[in-house]
Amino acid sequence: MMETNKNYFETNKATWNNKVKVHSKSDMYNMEAFKKGKSSLMPYELRALGDVSGKSLLHLQCHFGQDTLSWSRLGAKCTGVDLSDEGIKLAQRLNKEFELNAEFVCCNVLDTSQHVKETFDIVFTSYGVIGWLPDLKPWGKMIAERLKPGGTFFMVEFHPIVWMFDYLDDTPIMKYGYMQDEVIYEEYEGTYANQDSKMISREYGWNHGLSEVINALTEAGLRIEYLNEFDESPYDVLPNLIQTDSGMYVTKDKLYPLIFSLKAKKV
Repeated sequence: MMETNKNYFETNKATWNNKVKVHSKSDMYNMEAFKKGKSSLMPYELRALGDVSGKSLLHLQCHFGQDTLSWSRLGAKCTGVDLSDEGIKLAQRLNKEFELNAEFVCCNVLDTSQHVKETFDIVFTSYGVIGWLPDLKPWGKMIAERLKPGGTFFMVEFHPIVWMFDYLDDTPIMKYGYMQDEVIYEEYEGTYANQDSKMISREYGWNHGLSEVINALTEAGLRIEYLNEFDESPYDVLPNLIQTDSGMYVTKDKLYPLIFSLKAKKV
């Protein structure tokens, strides 16, 4: 199984290396505004983590580091981890350009403890992360290993119900199981940050229900402080979402949640 997963991860890495080139030029990631000091962080994580100045923060699956560097600008001592070497290279260039003190490590997130030895006050991950992992138990174990006693884990992520649908046409079709174990392969033109891009995304992913997320963390020794579900998303990444007055995006009928947030402590 691990050998099969290795092939899946290599395909995903190649896709994410291509995505870095497209995303860094996209309106969604708005690099110009970011370079002028605009934060890429969203209200959910800012409210949950509060004042991070002087705290050490490990950002898992950091893409090309915008959120990591946004936390750095708020005074945290950050380390970002990502599978994509192109993403890590760009993050390191931005860190140097902004004269910040973040560190970036290229590795599979499940191997983080092999590459990062220190422990952190905060471990953070957000928006489109756990679907790239075949099994959440090693993920939960790694998070516990990298947290200081009393440290905080916070995640905000698209809701598992969202991943039950195929979005390749305008009308989402329920196609995948909420608790599906089998890998899901998708191949399509474009990417969530630029649907007009000609790049071909080839991706292997896995669906994880909320019970799997919670059990992976509690079995690793974390205590869940809360789990919240929201029927809005800060990103316009699904077809036909409607923007609200608050700047969030909702489905027309709000029948199901779009994201969830979870906060836990290492006891």
